[in-house]
Amino acid sequence: MAERFDVIIIGMGPGGEACAGRLMAAGKRAAVIEKELIGGECGYWACIPSKTLLRPPEARAEATRTAGLATPTLDWAGLRDYRDYMVRHLDDTAQVSGYEKAGATVIKGQARLAGPGQVEAAGRLLQADHVVIATGSAPVRPAVEGLDQVTVWTNREATTVRDIPARVLLIGGSAVGVELGTFYARMGAAVTIIQRADRLIDREEPRVGELAARALAADGVSIRAGRAAVRAERAAGETVVTLDDDSRVETDVVILAAGRRPSTGGLSLEASGITPDERGAIPIDAHCRAGEGLWALGDVTGVALFTHVAMYQGRVVADNILGRPRVAAYHGIPRVVFGDPEIAAVGMTTAQARAAGVRVATAEIGLADAIARPWTYERDPGGVLGLIADRDRRILVGAWAVAPLASEWIHTAALAIRAAIPLDMLLDQVAQFPTYSEAYLAALERLTP
Repeated sequence: MAERFDVIIIGMGPGGEACAGRLMAAGKRAAVIEKELIGGECGYWACIPSKTLLRPPEARAEATRTAGLATPTLDWAGLRDYRDYMVRHLDDTAQVSGYEKAGATVIKGQARLAGPGQVEAAGRLLQADHVVIATGSAPVRPAVEGLDQVTVWTNREATTVRDIPARVLLIGGSAVGVELGTFYARMGAAVTIIQRADRLIDREEPRVGELAARALAADGVSIRAGRAAVRAERAAGETVVTLDDDSRVETDVVILAAGRRPSTGGLSLEASGITPDERGAIPIDAHCRAGEGLWALGDVTGVALFTHVAMYQGRVVADNILGRPRVAAYHGIPRVVFGDPEIAAVGMTTAQARAAGVRVATAEIGLADAIARPWTYERDPGGVLGLIADRDRRILVGAWAVAPLASEWIHTAALAIRAAIPLDMLLDQVAQFPTYSEAYLAALERLTP
Protein backbone atom coordinates (compact mmCIF):
# COMPACT_ATOMS: atom_id res chain seq x y z
CA MET A 1 0.00 0.00 0.00
CA ALA A 2 1.44 3.36 -1.03
CA GLU A 3 1.90 6.12 1.54
CA ARG A 4 -0.08 9.17 0.48
CA PHE A 5 1.20 12.77 0.37
CA ASP A 6 0.26 16.04 -1.30
CA VAL A 7 3.73 16.40 -2.81
CA ILE A 8 6.94 14.40 -3.06
CA ILE A 9 10.19 16.29 -3.55
CA ILE A 10 13.20 14.36 -4.80
CA GLY A 11 16.43 16.21 -4.01
CA MET A 12 16.81 18.66 -1.15
CA GLY A 13 19.39 21.16 -2.34
CA PRO A 14 18.51 24.88 -2.22
CA GLY A 15 15.89 24.54 -4.97
CA GLY A 16 14.16 21.58 -3.35
CA GLU A 17 14.28 23.31 0.01
CA ALA A 18 12.77 26.52 -1.40
CA CYS A 19 9.94 24.53 -2.93
CA ALA A 20 9.34 22.38 0.15
CA GLY A 21 9.35 25.34 2.53
CA ARG A 22 6.81 27.26 0.46
CA LEU A 23 4.49 24.26 0.11
CA MET A 24 4.70 23.25 3.75
CA ALA A 25 4.01 26.83 4.85
CA ALA A 26 0.80 26.58 2.81
CA GLY A 27 -0.20 23.41 4.68
CA LYS A 28 0.80 20.79 2.14
CA ARG A 29 1.80 17.35 3.43
CA ALA A 30 5.23 16.68 1.97
CA ALA A 31 7.66 13.79 1.66
CA VAL A 32 11.21 14.92 0.98
CA ILE A 33 13.81 12.50 -0.35
CA GLU A 34 17.56 13.08 -0.31
CA LYS A 35 20.18 10.45 -1.00
CA GLU A 36 23.02 12.48 0.52
CA LEU A 37 22.73 15.60 2.71
CA ILE A 38 19.83 18.02 3.03
CA GLY A 39 21.22 21.30 1.77
CA GLY A 40 22.73 19.72 -1.30
CA GLU A 41 25.91 20.39 -3.25
CA CYS A 42 25.78 24.13 -2.67
CA GLY A 43 25.61 23.94 1.09
CA TYR A 44 28.31 21.34 1.65
CA TRP A 45 30.71 21.17 -1.29
CA ALA A 46 30.26 24.21 -3.53
CA CYS A 47 28.90 27.73 -2.92
CA ILE A 48 29.14 27.92 0.85
CA PRO A 49 32.54 26.28 1.46
CA SER A 50 34.17 27.87 -1.58
CA LYS A 51 33.13 31.41 -0.65
CA THR A 52 34.10 30.76 2.96
CA LEU A 53 37.54 29.63 1.83
CA LEU A 54 37.98 32.54 -0.56
CA ARG A 55 37.20 35.28 1.93
CA PRO A 56 40.31 35.23 4.22
CA PRO A 57 42.88 35.33 1.38
CA GLU A 58 40.71 37.99 -0.27
CA ALA A 59 40.69 40.06 2.93
CA ARG A 60 44.45 39.65 3.20
CA ALA A 61 44.91 40.89 -0.35
CA GLU A 62 42.54 43.79 0.37
CA ALA A 63 44.65 44.72 3.39
CA THR A 64 47.75 45.00 1.19
CA ARG A 65 45.86 47.46 -1.02
CA THR A 66 44.33 49.48 1.83
CA ALA A 67 46.10 52.56 3.19
CA GLY A 68 47.32 52.27 6.75
CA LEU A 69 46.97 48.50 7.13
CA ALA A 70 49.65 45.90 7.73
CA THR A 71 49.36 42.59 5.90
CA PRO A 72 47.61 40.04 8.17
CA THR A 73 48.72 36.44 8.51
CA LEU A 74 46.66 33.65 7.01
CA ASP A 75 45.70 30.98 9.55
CA TRP A 76 44.89 27.85 7.55
CA ALA A 77 43.92 25.82 10.61
CA GLY A 78 41.50 28.52 11.76
CA LEU A 79 40.05 28.93 8.27
CA ARG A 80 39.67 25.18 7.88
CA ASP A 81 37.84 24.94 11.20
CA TYR A 82 35.46 27.74 10.22
CA ARG A 83 34.85 26.07 6.86
CA ASP A 84 33.94 22.88 8.69
CA TYR A 85 31.55 24.83 10.90
CA MET A 86 29.92 26.44 7.85
CA VAL A 87 29.33 23.05 6.20
CA ARG A 88 28.03 21.62 9.50
CA HIS A 89 30.84 19.08 9.53
CA LEU A 90 28.98 17.36 6.66
CA ASP A 91 26.20 16.47 9.07
CA ASP A 92 22.56 17.25 8.25
CA THR A 93 21.04 15.83 11.44
CA ALA A 94 19.67 19.23 12.45
CA GLN A 95 18.15 19.76 9.01
CA VAL A 96 16.43 16.36 9.06
CA SER A 97 15.08 17.08 12.52
CA GLY A 98 13.88 20.51 11.47
CA TYR A 99 11.87 19.15 8.54
CA GLU A 100 10.40 16.37 10.64
CA LYS A 101 9.33 18.84 13.33
CA ALA A 102 7.71 20.95 10.61
CA GLY A 103 5.65 17.94 9.57
CA ALA A 104 7.56 16.56 6.60
CA THR A 105 8.39 12.91 6.10
CA VAL A 106 12.13 12.72 5.46
CA ILE A 107 13.50 9.74 3.56
CA LYS A 108 17.20 9.17 2.95
CA GLY A 109 18.00 7.12 -0.15
CA GLN A 110 17.88 6.87 -3.93
CA ALA A 111 14.48 7.69 -5.36
CA ARG A 112 12.93 6.01 -8.40
CA LEU A 113 9.85 7.03 -10.33
CA ALA A 114 7.51 4.04 -10.20
CA GLY A 115 4.73 5.36 -12.41
CA PRO A 116 2.41 8.37 -12.54
CA GLY A 117 2.47 10.03 -9.12
CA GLN A 118 4.45 7.19 -7.55
CA VAL A 119 7.97 7.13 -6.14
CA GLU A 120 9.97 4.33 -4.53
CA ALA A 121 12.72 5.17 -2.02
CA ALA A 122 14.39 3.26 0.81
CA GLY A 123 11.97 0.36 0.35
CA ARG A 124 8.90 2.58 0.63
CA LEU A 125 6.25 3.28 -2.01
CA LEU A 126 4.98 6.85 -1.99
CA GLN A 127 2.14 8.46 -3.90
CA ALA A 128 1.22 12.10 -4.49
CA ASP A 129 -0.62 14.36 -6.91
CA HIS A 130 2.64 16.25 -7.46
CA VAL A 131 6.21 14.97 -7.76
CA VAL A 132 9.08 17.46 -7.93
CA ILE A 133 12.51 16.45 -9.25
CA ALA A 134 15.39 18.59 -7.94
CA THR A 135 18.35 16.23 -8.13
CA GLY A 136 20.98 18.75 -9.20
CA SER A 137 24.09 18.09 -11.23
CA ALA A 138 27.47 16.33 -11.14
CA PRO A 139 30.93 17.35 -12.38
CA VAL A 140 31.82 16.57 -15.97
CA ARG A 141 34.76 14.19 -16.21
CA PRO A 142 36.66 15.06 -19.39
CA ALA A 143 37.94 12.32 -21.69
CA VAL A 144 41.61 12.40 -20.71
CA GLU A 145 43.61 9.21 -21.15
CA GLY A 146 44.91 7.87 -17.83
CA LEU A 147 42.92 10.28 -15.68
CA ASP A 148 41.85 7.38 -13.47
CA GLN A 149 45.51 6.61 -12.73
CA VAL A 150 46.30 9.91 -10.99
CA THR A 151 44.94 11.90 -8.06
CA VAL A 152 41.81 13.67 -9.27
CA TRP A 153 39.57 15.96 -7.25
CA THR A 154 36.15 17.37 -8.01
CA ASN A 155 34.84 20.46 -6.25
CA ARG A 156 34.00 18.19 -3.31
CA GLU A 157 37.57 17.25 -2.48
CA ALA A 158 38.80 20.73 -3.40
CA THR A 159 36.49 22.49 -0.95
CA THR A 160 36.88 19.98 1.91
CA VAL A 161 40.68 19.86 1.61
CA ARG A 162 42.65 19.27 4.82
CA ASP A 163 46.16 20.08 3.57
CA ILE A 164 47.03 22.45 0.74
CA PRO A 165 48.91 20.62 -2.05
CA ALA A 166 52.11 22.15 -3.40
CA ARG A 167 50.95 21.99 -7.03
CA VAL A 168 47.47 22.12 -8.51
CA LEU A 169 46.31 21.71 -12.09
CA LEU A 170 42.76 22.80 -12.91
CA ILE A 171 41.05 21.50 -16.04
CA GLY A 172 38.60 24.27 -16.93
CA GLY A 173 38.77 28.05 -16.77
CA SER A 174 35.24 29.16 -16.01
CA ALA A 175 33.78 30.03 -12.60
CA VAL A 176 35.05 27.00 -10.65
CA GLY A 177 38.49 27.18 -12.24
CA VAL A 178 38.89 30.88 -11.52
CA GLU A 179 37.64 30.66 -7.94
CA LEU A 180 39.63 27.58 -6.96
CA GLY A 181 42.66 28.84 -8.86
CA THR A 182 42.53 32.08 -6.86
CA PHE A 183 42.16 30.25 -3.56
CA TYR A 184 44.91 27.69 -4.04
CA ALA A 185 47.37 30.21 -5.45
CA ARG A 186 46.83 32.52 -2.49
CA MET A 187 47.29 29.59 -0.12
CA GLY A 188 50.74 28.98 -1.60
CA ALA A 189 50.16 26.32 -4.27
CA ALA A 190 51.67 26.54 -7.73
CA VAL A 191 48.53 26.65 -9.90
CA THR A 192 48.05 25.94 -13.58
CA ILE A 193 44.70 26.38 -15.36
CA ILE A 194 44.12 24.56 -18.64
CA GLN A 195 41.29 26.06 -20.67
CA ARG A 196 40.17 24.53 -23.98
CA ALA A 197 38.65 27.85 -25.14
CA ASP A 198 40.91 30.68 -26.17
CA ARG A 199 40.09 32.69 -23.05
CA LEU A 200 38.88 32.29 -19.49
CA ILE A 201 35.16 32.56 -18.71
CA ASP A 202 34.49 32.34 -22.43
CA ARG A 203 30.70 32.63 -22.12
CA GLU A 204 31.10 36.26 -21.08
CA GLU A 205 32.50 39.28 -22.90
CA PRO A 206 36.09 38.80 -24.14
CA ARG A 207 37.21 41.67 -21.88
CA VAL A 208 35.97 39.75 -18.85
CA GLY A 209 38.27 36.84 -19.65
CA GLU A 210 41.14 39.21 -20.30
CA LEU A 211 40.73 40.97 -16.96
CA ALA A 212 40.28 37.67 -15.09
CA ALA A 213 43.48 36.31 -16.62
CA ARG A 214 45.34 39.47 -15.62
CA ALA A 215 44.19 39.13 -12.00
CA LEU A 216 45.09 35.43 -11.82
CA ALA A 217 48.50 36.05 -13.36
CA ALA A 218 49.16 38.64 -10.65
CA ASP A 219 48.60 35.83 -8.13
CA GLY A 220 51.12 33.66 -9.96
CA VAL A 221 48.66 31.40 -11.77
CA SER A 222 49.86 29.91 -15.05
CA ILE A 223 47.08 29.97 -17.67
CA ARG A 224 47.18 27.71 -20.70
CA ALA A 225 44.28 28.93 -22.83
CA GLY A 226 43.43 27.28 -26.13
CA ARG A 227 44.87 24.02 -24.88
CA ALA A 228 43.41 20.68 -23.79
CA ALA A 229 44.69 17.90 -21.53
CA VAL A 230 45.05 14.67 -23.51
CA ARG A 231 46.90 12.32 -21.17
CA ALA A 232 47.64 11.92 -17.46
CA GLU A 233 50.18 9.51 -16.02
CA ARG A 234 52.48 8.74 -13.15
CA ALA A 235 56.10 9.10 -14.21
CA ALA A 236 59.12 8.91 -11.89
CA GLY A 237 56.88 9.40 -8.90
CA GLU A 238 55.22 12.48 -10.38
CA THR A 239 51.78 13.14 -11.81
CA VAL A 240 52.32 14.46 -15.32
CA VAL A 241 49.60 15.84 -17.60
CA THR A 242 50.35 16.15 -21.30
CA LEU A 243 48.56 18.81 -23.34
CA ASP A 244 47.56 18.77 -26.99
CA ASP A 245 50.66 20.77 -27.94
CA ASP A 246 52.85 18.03 -26.36
CA SER A 247 53.81 20.27 -23.45
CA ARG A 248 53.74 18.70 -19.99
CA VAL A 249 52.64 19.95 -16.58
CA GLU A 250 53.73 18.30 -13.34
CA THR A 251 51.25 18.47 -10.49
CA ASP A 252 50.22 16.87 -7.23
CA VAL A 253 46.50 16.92 -7.93
CA VAL A 254 44.21 17.45 -10.91
CA ILE A 255 41.01 19.35 -10.12
CA LEU A 256 38.07 18.99 -12.51
CA ALA A 257 36.47 22.34 -13.32
CA ALA A 258 35.10 21.61 -16.79
CA GLY A 259 31.42 22.11 -16.09
CA ARG A 260 28.57 20.03 -14.72
CA ARG A 261 25.86 17.77 -16.10
CA PRO A 262 22.30 17.12 -14.85
CA SER A 263 21.99 14.23 -12.38
CA THR A 264 19.20 11.85 -13.38
CA GLY A 265 20.85 8.48 -12.75
CA GLY A 266 18.65 5.91 -11.06
CA LEU A 267 15.46 7.97 -11.36
CA SER A 268 13.86 5.68 -13.99
CA LEU A 269 12.52 8.69 -15.85
CA GLU A 270 11.01 6.48 -18.52
CA ALA A 271 8.45 5.27 -15.96
CA SER A 272 6.88 8.72 -16.13
CA GLY A 273 7.38 9.25 -19.85
CA ILE A 274 10.32 11.65 -19.53
CA THR A 275 13.01 11.65 -22.21
CA PRO A 276 16.06 13.71 -21.21
CA ASP A 277 17.56 15.99 -23.84
CA GLU A 278 21.02 15.55 -25.37
CA ARG A 279 22.63 17.06 -22.26
CA GLY A 280 20.76 14.68 -19.98
CA ALA A 281 18.49 17.48 -18.72
CA ILE A 282 14.79 17.10 -18.00
CA PRO A 283 12.77 19.25 -20.45
CA ILE A 284 10.32 21.60 -18.75
CA ASP A 285 7.76 24.13 -19.91
CA ALA A 286 7.55 27.76 -18.84
CA HIS A 287 5.89 26.71 -15.56
CA CYS A 288 8.70 24.20 -14.78
CA ARG A 289 6.30 21.35 -15.55
CA ALA A 290 7.87 18.14 -16.89
CA GLY A 291 4.61 16.19 -17.26
CA GLU A 292 1.21 15.71 -15.72
CA GLY A 293 1.70 16.22 -11.98
CA LEU A 294 5.46 16.18 -12.53
CA TRP A 295 7.80 19.13 -12.05
CA ALA A 296 11.54 19.72 -12.30
CA LEU A 297 13.74 22.55 -11.05
CA GLY A 298 17.37 23.52 -10.66
CA ASP A 299 20.43 22.09 -12.38
CA VAL A 300 18.58 18.96 -13.48
CA THR A 301 16.61 21.12 -15.95
CA GLY A 302 19.78 22.45 -17.60
CA VAL A 303 18.22 25.92 -17.84
CA ALA A 304 20.86 27.78 -15.85
CA LEU A 305 23.09 25.96 -13.38
CA PHE A 306 23.00 28.52 -10.57
CA THR A 307 21.76 28.10 -7.01
CA HIS A 308 19.69 31.29 -7.25
CA VAL A 309 17.95 29.96 -10.37
CA ALA A 310 17.14 26.69 -8.59
CA MET A 311 15.63 28.62 -5.68
CA TYR A 312 13.66 30.81 -8.07
CA GLN A 313 12.32 27.78 -9.92
CA GLY A 314 11.46 26.24 -6.55
CA ARG A 315 9.23 29.21 -5.80
CA VAL A 316 7.69 29.04 -9.28
CA VAL A 317 6.90 25.32 -8.92
CA ALA A 318 5.41 25.78 -5.45
CA ASP A 319 3.18 28.61 -6.60
CA ASN A 320 1.92 26.59 -9.55
CA ILE A 321 1.16 23.61 -7.32
CA LEU A 322 -0.69 25.95 -4.96
CA GLY A 323 -2.94 27.13 -7.79
CA ARG A 324 -1.18 30.45 -8.34
CA PRO A 325 -0.21 30.20 -12.03
CA ARG A 326 3.29 31.49 -12.56
CA VAL A 327 5.69 31.50 -15.50
CA ALA A 328 9.47 31.43 -15.02
CA ALA A 329 11.41 34.20 -16.75
CA TYR A 330 15.18 33.95 -17.09
CA HIS A 331 16.23 37.38 -18.38
CA GLY A 332 18.00 39.65 -15.93
CA ILE A 333 19.51 36.85 -13.83
CA PRO A 334 23.00 37.75 -12.56
CA ARG A 335 26.07 35.57 -12.97
CA VAL A 336 28.99 35.97 -10.55
CA VAL A 337 32.50 34.57 -10.27
CA PHE A 338 33.95 35.25 -6.83
CA GLY A 339 37.49 35.97 -7.91
CA ASP A 340 39.45 39.01 -6.80
CA PRO A 341 38.27 41.35 -8.15
CA GLU A 342 34.77 39.91 -8.38
CA ILE A 343 33.32 39.24 -11.81
CA ALA A 344 29.62 39.89 -12.34
CA ALA A 345 27.47 39.88 -15.46
CA VAL A 346 23.81 39.89 -16.43
CA GLY A 347 21.80 39.70 -19.61
CA MET A 348 23.31 39.26 -23.06
CA THR A 349 26.85 39.70 -24.27
CA THR A 350 27.47 42.04 -27.18
CA ALA A 351 27.76 39.08 -29.55
CA GLN A 352 24.53 37.53 -28.29
CA ALA A 353 22.67 40.81 -28.62
CA ARG A 354 23.83 41.30 -32.19
CA ALA A 355 22.94 37.70 -33.05
CA ALA A 356 19.44 38.43 -31.72
CA GLY A 357 19.12 41.35 -34.11
CA VAL A 358 19.63 44.11 -31.54
CA ARG A 359 21.13 47.38 -32.73
CA VAL A 360 23.75 47.61 -30.02
CA ALA A 361 25.18 50.56 -28.15
CA THR A 362 28.03 49.86 -25.71
CA ALA A 363 30.07 51.64 -23.07
CA GLU A 364 33.06 50.62 -20.99
CA ILE A 365 34.56 52.71 -18.21
CA GLY A 366 37.48 52.39 -15.87
CA LEU A 367 35.98 52.98 -12.44
CA ALA A 368 38.96 54.86 -11.04
CA ASP A 369 38.67 57.38 -13.88
CA ALA A 370 34.94 57.93 -13.41
CA ILE A 371 33.95 57.84 -9.73
CA ALA A 372 35.40 58.47 -6.29
CA ARG A 373 34.58 55.24 -4.46
CA PRO A 374 37.49 53.14 -5.82
CA TRP A 375 39.96 55.67 -4.38
CA THR A 376 38.41 55.52 -0.93
CA TYR A 377 38.28 51.73 -1.10
CA GLU A 378 41.91 50.92 -2.01
CA ARG A 379 45.20 52.34 -3.15
CA ASP A 380 45.97 52.19 -6.89
CA PRO A 381 42.37 51.20 -7.62
CA GLY A 382 41.07 49.40 -10.67
CA GLY A 383 37.79 47.96 -11.85
CA VAL A 384 35.84 48.10 -15.08
CA LEU A 385 32.12 48.35 -15.90
CA GLY A 386 30.60 47.58 -19.28
CA LEU A 387 27.05 48.20 -20.53
CA ILE A 388 25.19 46.88 -23.57
CA ALA A 389 22.03 48.67 -24.69
CA ASP A 390 19.36 48.33 -27.35
CA ARG A 391 19.48 51.55 -29.40
CA ASP A 392 15.93 51.20 -30.64
CA ARG A 393 14.14 50.24 -27.42
CA ARG A 394 16.50 52.40 -25.32
CA ILE A 395 16.92 49.82 -22.58
CA LEU A 396 19.84 47.87 -21.17
CA VAL A 397 20.18 44.30 -22.47
CA GLY A 398 23.48 43.40 -20.80
CA ALA A 399 26.06 44.52 -18.27
CA TRP A 400 29.29 43.25 -16.78
CA ALA A 401 31.75 44.36 -14.13
CA VAL A 402 35.15 43.23 -12.95
CA ALA A 403 35.59 45.15 -9.74
CA PRO A 404 35.38 45.04 -5.94
CA LEU A 405 31.94 44.07 -4.60
CA ALA A 406 30.60 43.62 -8.15
CA SER A 407 28.39 40.76 -6.94
CA GLU A 408 26.45 43.27 -4.87
CA TRP A 409 26.00 46.20 -7.25
CA ILE A 410 25.37 44.18 -10.44
CA HIS A 411 21.78 43.94 -9.22
CA THR A 412 21.06 47.48 -10.38
CA ALA A 413 21.65 46.30 -13.94
CA ALA A 414 19.83 43.03 -13.27
CA LEU A 415 16.67 44.86 -12.21
CA ALA A 416 16.98 47.33 -15.08
CA ILE A 417 17.16 44.48 -17.59
CA ARG A 418 14.43 42.40 -16.01
CA ALA A 419 12.02 45.33 -15.77
CA ALA A 420 13.10 46.94 -19.08
CA ILE A 421 13.66 50.26 -17.29
CA PRO A 422 14.12 53.02 -19.89
CA LEU A 423 17.60 54.49 -20.20
CA ASP A 424 16.21 57.96 -19.48
CA MET A 425 14.92 56.74 -16.12
CA LEU A 426 18.27 55.12 -15.31
CA LEU A 427 20.01 58.37 -16.23
CA ASP A 428 17.74 60.19 -13.76
CA GLN A 429 18.51 57.76 -10.92
CA VAL A 430 20.46 59.23 -8.00
CA ALA A 431 23.06 56.91 -6.46
CA GLN A 432 24.53 57.30 -2.98
CA PHE A 433 27.93 59.04 -2.95
CA PRO A 434 30.51 57.57 -2.82
CA THR A 435 29.54 54.07 -4.02
CA TYR A 436 30.40 51.78 -6.90
CA SER A 437 26.77 52.08 -8.02
CA GLU A 438 27.56 55.62 -9.19
CA ALA A 439 29.44 54.02 -12.07
CA TYR A 440 26.18 53.26 -13.86
CA LEU A 441 25.47 56.95 -14.47
CA ALA A 442 28.98 57.51 -15.77
CA ALA A 443 28.72 54.52 -18.09
CA LEU A 444 25.19 55.36 -19.27
CA GLU A 445 26.34 58.83 -20.26
CA ARG A 446 29.05 57.28 -22.42
CA LEU A 447 26.86 54.82 -24.32
CA THR A 448 27.68 55.12 -28.00
CA PRO A 449 24.85 56.99 -29.74
